Amino acid sequence: MVTKKTLVAPILMAAVATFSSGAQAESRFVTGTGTPLAATANLDFTVTIPKFVYIRIGTGTNAANNTTVDNIVFNVPAANIGDGTAVTGTGGDLTNGQVTARVLGNNGTIAFSSTTLGPLNNGAGDTISWSQMNVAVATNTTTTALAHPALVDGATTSINLAPTSGTKVTNLDARWTFTYRNQNVVPAGTYGGVNTRNGRVTYAVSMP
Repeated sequence: MVTKKTLVAPILMAAVATFSSGAQAESRFVTGTGTPLAATANLDFTVTIPKFVYIRIGTGTNAANNTTVDNIVFNVPAANIGDGTAVTGTGGDLTNGQVTARVLGNNGTIAFSSTTLGPLNNGAGDTISWSQMNVAVATNTTTTALAHPALVDGATTSINLAPTSGTKVTNLDARWTFTYRNQNVVPAGTYGGVNTRNGRVTYAVSMP
């Protein structure tokens, strides 16, 4: 016959073993005649930080996804077509063709790029080069402004964003103001648009 005592003992031993392997607490019991009578116990801490990278161009929510794509529109006055008078845009998350740009990451140098599919076109065979788009960069909340990768027709250009000295954290933002240079007389039409006629620039970040 198996006694109750025989069953309980192994269970208690298993419970103690499980507690010992999973817990990280420690205790000391000290006795004696010394003065002072001292004891120590240790406690370990672990903090896990995930790797992340964040990009915002225009409308966005910090550290979150946002699907809004801003559209900057330039309406060139007929009397000024091609005379070199820069044209201010409308739209963007700020005013007058301005957008908020931010790149944030925590694992070293970040490659930051811009890509176009080709020159803007009006659907009738006429084109405007992205070289006609000027980008003025100004500081926003960070001491150093986030630079803008050059816009090239049908190509990707990339710049490296170095982390803050002595860290792996890159945190840069800026206010970008876009203007149309208006240096050439071009045929009538609407060039580019909402993800059409090569009117979209895709910005991307890559971090180790």
